[in-house]
Amino acid sequence: MGMGGTDTLLAVQPTYANVAYGSHELNVLDFWQANASGPTPLVVFFHGGAFRAGSKDSLATGNADFLQALLDAGMSVASVDYRLREHAPLPAPYTDSMRALQFLRSKSENWNIDGSRVGAWGNSAGAAISMWLAFHEEMGTPGASDSIARESSRLTAVASESGQTMIDPEFWARWIPGMDDPAAVFSILRFESDDSAVRENIAREHSALTHVSVDDPPIYMSYRMAPDDPVPTEGAAGWQIHHVIFGVKLKEKADEIGLEAHLSYPGVRSNYASVVEFFRDKLESN
Repeated sequence: MGMGGTDTLLAVQPTYANVAYGSHELNVLDFWQANASGPTPLVVFFHGGAFRAGSKDSLATGNADFLQALLDAGMSVASVDYRLREHAPLPAPYTDSMRALQFLRSKSENWNIDGSRVGAWGNSAGAAISMWLAFHEEMGTPGASDSIARESSRLTAVASESGQTMIDPEFWARWIPGMDDPAAVFSILRFESDDSAVRENIAREHSALTHVSVDDPPIYMSYRMAPDDPVPTEGAAGWQIHHVIFGVKLKEKADEIGLEAHLSYPGVRSNYASVVEFFRDKLESN
């Protein structure tokens, strides 16, 4: 564990940098401790990059204002790296991220964290990870010999930006505008097996929509296009894999069962003006 900065000069220096939560070189995280006398809420950031690229440093270099706003609101923050497709097949990024969350909870006493008030936020692939953690049933194992594995995997609140709530090709074929070959999406991913049925099972198991239930935490989702926007003539693929229909379908399911879900996109505003406002409402003590 090291004090100070990372290899990249960050706009807001972490309290602890490049802390290992696992054995791989990318199983590391940065942690910013809020200035507070008592245990603080925690917001965990998972970066995007299609599981091929991206870095935990993107929080402090590209979203420094967001990071500082959370700290100013009395919330501690962590940013997580995870294995990419060149290092391990899916679902490695998901299981790494769960381990990071459990590791952070194991540091509650030393790092002044309130483990009962933990939120997650991410963009694109990081949003998919965050939502999967939020909606999956408890994955901690109370009787495990590994003390970190005993920690809870559950969240108090979750926010996502341009997130995929389902990565099953059947969903993409049915709902994504202009998606002629949804199976091509799998060409950017790497699975444990080449068998299509196995890959689809892994995809569904690691999709938020598969797991949504009434006892899940509230969610705030934001997207950059409206549902009826036309497919762009350039950059269609990137537009499609971040389409608002992912959020629309999750909100429809949430509304059906009475789960709190907020969706923001051009022309429609949710009850919250920002992710920070959402986390302040859901994670601050009443």
